[in-house]
Amino acid sequence: MASELGAPGRSAALDGAAVDAPVIRLLAIRDEPLSVDEVFRAVGDDAAGGTVLFVGAVRDHDGRPDTLVTGLSYSAHPTAEAELRRVAEKVVADFPVRALAAVHRVGDLRVGDLAVVVAVACPHRGEAFAASRRLIDDLKHEVPIWKHQTFADGTEEWVGAGEGC
Repeated sequence: MASELGAPGRSAALDGAAVDAPVIRLLAIRDEPLSVDEVFRAVGDDAAGGTVLFVGAVRDHDGRPDTLVTGLSYSAHPTAEAELRRVAEKVVADFPVRALAAVHRVGDLRVGDLAVVVAVACPHRGEAFAASRRLIDDLKHEVPIWKHQTFADGTEEWVGAGEGC
């Protein structure tokens, strides 16, 4: 499940020459480890004065003070990548985004593994922060990805889109 190029976009400089580049540079839902460097490189744009990168990792707790998270598994609905694109396109429509990238992991993850990496590049830092915040918040609330958490005490729970996954 990977879509590497998206909405046609504004021009970007590449080796000194202006070329048409898509604004949505990388969208993917993957069952392999994520790369912060790949996402950061995807949003490189000479016209962007601000780039915000957000990295979400599996933490060892989730609102239960008496037991730790020992692992989790992410599952995605077959429409998840299309919904991710819809969310990204809305962010691009609402903010002066020069470049955007988002990847989410599925499958079994351990504490410390990267679950999601998003990046947004805009002309100014304030716009980049706002667009990035919208991107990660809407991704978490609207894209049908669920996590199944296991805890050290042997209990488990499912958390779905819109429930803070």
